[in-house]
Amino acid sequence: MERSNPKNWVVTLTPYRSLSRRGFIAVMSLIGGLNFVAGIVFFAIGAWPVVGFCGLDVLLIWWAFHVNFADAKRAERIEITETELLLDGHVKGQAFPQLRFNRHWVRVELQEDEERELIGSLFLRSYGLCIEIGGFLAPDERKALARELRAALV
Repeated sequence: MERSNPKNWVVTLTPYRSLSRRGFIAVMSLIGGLNFVAGIVFFAIGAWPVVGFCGLDVLLIWWAFHVNFADAKRAERIEITETELLLDGHVKGQAFPQLRFNRHWVRVELQEDEERELIGSLFLRSYGLCIEIGGFLAPDERKALARELRAALV
């Protein structure tokens, strides 16, 4: 978060991914190696049709990681200036149109069930428009973001 001017506030939200490219290669090598050994064992005992399934599950795991890495390219940038709130975003590398709100009319709403200690979605509301932000954040992060946004809009 940048706070160069008390009236200007900027934050960029990105999903957290704990697996690096190097870690991905290590995990896929391990899975591929184990499935290769299993495939050889099944082939040696005469269950050769199982070998194809050993390769299929490696392919499915690779596809799941591919989808996960593509989702990691999401980003939302929120900027609050003296007069307005600007919302920019990128999904899978493609930008969606910038949304502009009058900062004095924006409400920050966090769905919260205090009885059961559950935190839901975070919304920006203005002029009948309702936009969910930070859907990929953890509940505690959404709660902290809501608190920071409310303080910045005051």
